[in-house]
Amino acid sequence: MKKRSVLMKATIIALIMLTLVGQCFAGVNPFTDTNDTVGKDKILSLQEQGIIKGYGNGIFAPNAPLTAAQGIQLLVNAFDLNIDNIRFIKAPKASDYFKNADDDAWYANAFIIITFSGLELPSDLDPDAKWTREEFTSHLVKIMETKGNLPMINLVPVGITDDDQLNVLYSGVIQRALVYKLVQLDTNGSFRPKESITRSDAAVQVYNALEYLKAHPAPTVQ
Repeated sequence: MKKRSVLMKATIIALIMLTLVGQCFAGVNPFTDTNDTVGKDKILSLQEQGIIKGYGNGIFAPNAPLTAAQGIQLLVNAFDLNIDNIRFIKAPKASDYFKNADDDAWYANAFIIITFSGLELPSDLDPDAKWTREEFTSHLVKIMETKGNLPMINLVPVGITDDDQLNVLYSGVIQRALVYKLVQLDTNGSFRPKESITRSDAAVQVYNALEYLKAHPAPTVQ
């Protein structure tokens, strides 16, 4: 009986190990609706890293507009933001910081985390609001610069043909996004700041930001 018990335990452990190995090496099924999307390889890379997950059933909806909730979750995932080192007197809720947030929604934890990222977002933020290109790019650059401890850069302003449409609060940040090569102007030299940013464009910008940080790591404190 004792030998049988030992054998059973060994078998169970072996099965568990095989399961874990299988999970580690299991490939990610790529999205089925990004084959004709510009930057599809970058989107797949983010999917493989677990940064983006789509809607399930292989759907990413690359051309759909990015909502504020989706954008915040994307930033939290991409830069591994967390509140692990913060101690609260009581458990925080998303609605403590954003009055329109649903505390039971899928984005609730990301809303709490983003509050402590240094990013300034309005307390009346609508989770379902469509973020514009200038809004998302601005938020991305600020998180990227903070996370990467990037130095101030001397800007030689890039000519943007529709810069008169840019919110003056975002103008400098968009210029830095161009220097970091997170974004490119279109063939007319336009940024189209007021357009809703698509999910694919947001993903490509995030990929570019992460690659920039890999190539320009923060200086090590001696």
